[in-house]
Amino acid sequence: MQKQIQRWHALPGNARGSLIILLASMISVLMSSLIKHVGQTIPVIEILFIRQLLVLLIISPVIFRNLGTVFKTNIYGTHFLRGSLSIIAMYTGFSAVVNMPLAEVTAISFARILFTTILAIIFLKEVIGIRRWTSIFIGFIGVLIIIRPDPDNFNIFAMMAIVSALFVSGGQIVLRKLSQIDKPSTILAFHSVSITLVLVIPAYLQWVMPNLHELIFILMIGSLMSAMQWLFIQALKVGEAAAIAPMEYSRLIYAGIIGFIFFAEIPTVWTLSGACIIVASTLYTMHRNTVKASQK
Repeated sequence: MQKQIQRWHALPGNARGSLIILLASMISVLMSSLIKHVGQTIPVIEILFIRQLLVLLIISPVIFRNLGTVFKTNIYGTHFLRGSLSIIAMYTGFSAVVNMPLAEVTAISFARILFTTILAIIFLKEVIGIRRWTSIFIGFIGVLIIIRPDPDNFNIFAMMAIVSALFVSGGQIVLRKLSQIDKPSTILAFHSVSITLVLVIPAYLQWVMPNLHELIFILMIGSLMSAMQWLFIQALKVGEAAAIAPMEYSRLIYAGIIGFIFFAEIPTVWTLSGACIIVASTLYTMHRNTVKASQK
């Protein structure tokens, strides 16, 4: 075991970060597949609520250890704004996962990188050039290829996947502001507690008593979510964000394989074509964002 640990630490930081991202991406798709399975019988709101209870249980030591200061802030509204954005993002995203092929939802989710760039222009006053605008435009063409909007056959769940990507991006923009003002423990505590409190009544109104099998799967969803977030943090500790971020596109491969094996989903030509366009566009957007950031 000691030799394996030494070999691991001997790897370059970007190599370790990339391997961690590959593992985190696989866990992300496994979590989505469990949501898709359980969501056939349990309301999405209920899944979210039970998941949040587990998250609260996991972070409770941090909250109680800093109980006197953890909820002190001068920007309560900004914290609740992030919580609201997260609830919408999770509800629409989970609903899309339950009702759409995994590969399609996964491909559309990468549009969040394009949305983040646009929101940064609007709210953070960032300036981008024609090349990034062109890349963003092409990326959204990829999204349209996947969902193929048709007035006579409107796909509400495809729209939910897009809304989820947009609100995830909004949450990231708000988080940038929060991280400059409050401590990580305060951000984490407000986010978890506010989401749980907001979900109490909707979950109660839609409650369906889960059987043991379903409850175990929902608890696994919460555990996998926590593991995924921890792995992403560890990856960013050892590797450069620009170098390891492209590894997250492995989720498309995982989603295609798991969707085929467990849900008999076969990605269409439209899905594959749109996914390739989105991946190429977001990779270029990330590259240009990195170049601009290095020039500041």
